[in-house]
Amino acid sequence: MSSDFNITIPDSWSWSPLKYTSTFLNRGTAPDYVENGPVRVISQAANQATGLDWERTRFHNYSGDPRKIKGYLLPRDVLINSTGTGTLGRIGYYTAGPDNRPCIADGHVTVTRADQQIADPRYIYYWLISTPFQDYIYSVLTSGATNQIELNRERLSGSPVPLPPLAEQRRIADFLDAETARIDRMTAIQEATKQALLERRAAGVFSAVTGSAIKERIPSTLAWVETLPSTWEGVKLGHVARMGSGHTPSRNKPEWWIDCTIPWVTTGEVSQMRSDRLEVLTETREKISETGLLNSSAEIHPSGTVVLCRTASAGYSAVMGRDMATSQDLATWTCGPKLDPFFLLWCLRAMRTDLLDRLAMGSTHKTIYMPDLQGLRIPLPDIWEQRNIVEVIRSSNLAIDSATDAIDRQLALLAERRQTLITSAVTGQFDITTATPSGGIA
Repeated sequence: MSSDFNITIPDSWSWSPLKYTSTFLNRGTAPDYVENGPVRVISQAANQATGLDWERTRFHNYSGDPRKIKGYLLPRDVLINSTGTGTLGRIGYYTAGPDNRPCIADGHVTVTRADQQIADPRYIYYWLISTPFQDYIYSVLTSGATNQIELNRERLSGSPVPLPPLAEQRRIADFLDAETARIDRMTAIQEATKQALLERRAAGVFSAVTGSAIKERIPSTLAWVETLPSTWEGVKLGHVARMGSGHTPSRNKPEWWIDCTIPWVTTGEVSQMRSDRLEVLTETREKISETGLLNSSAEIHPSGTVVLCRTASAGYSAVMGRDMATSQDLATWTCGPKLDPFFLLWCLRAMRTDLLDRLAMGSTHKTIYMPDLQGLRIPLPDIWEQRNIVEVIRSSNLAIDSATDAIDRQLALLAERRQTLITSAVTGQFDITTATPSGGIA
């Protein structure tokens, strides 16, 4: 079995198939979902890398003894997401639900229940999340293709587990509980700091474009245009910029997509601006021909035109860095002499949440309709002041972005340290017998 992983374990350890370390190893059940039922269901969506997310659980309509349901969970069960690229192989550890309701796993989650006479459940959990086993899942244990892949139960049941003596398993689990909890606390601090910086960044942009050093945002309104500095005015965007939209030629006209040289902007390009670090869009994946433009009544918008996604990625925006045509899923503004396009860009980004709250329609797929954008109002300082504000925003954002990049590097190092520690411990690469545990998962 060791040949499956090319790992040399200590002499006192042995390899054992997962099925021989388990008293139960099977998928859960397909629930009869209801709004509020007697049994809580843990799905793949609820089984997150950060732990079980109880907000994502749903309920099963069932009457009778829940212990008879396939996938009924007991404390210390280990959960394995078993279908779909990106989620397959994610491991969870169940201790108890958030209330008195019994919990089950659904049919896309495999439950493994350790035989506690020979295997510590926490040790099994740590082995399953280790780098060697995670790599093994995708190289050996999956079947199917593309997003239809799933975990092969028979291969999973025969998967090798490196087993130290039970007492040593417990020491390893205690050590990893303590060390991963310490790393997780450090990670949480870094993530909280990053979130505070991102909020500060957003507040700085909002403050700059409204001319206010300190002003509370008023949810679901744009009331700030009525309380501007005395030298500013609030104007309808249509008075200082020409609004337009794109067209989407039918792909049933193949000649429109031959000799394509004109950049054609879609929501996919603009959605790349999600981080708000990028301002200018200079290239597109798709292009259209002169024939396509002519027959669709579309137009080429000049460089400097501001674009806003109305459908997919609704609310995201960018400035065209060259002449381009756009799809009908985008609103466009060609700025007049009184409006700097980058000032407008940061106004739109500052009000993005308000735009979605007030104007976007639909629950799953948000859409902002053109008539609702017609009356959009923005603050308007003098053009030279607009340009100064844009430079202030860029300078401030650059400093904050540098700080968040440093935090991202630290988070990556912590994640790497955590995974290396787990892998080394469960494969016997270092001796943890003198380690002093300080707390962790129960």
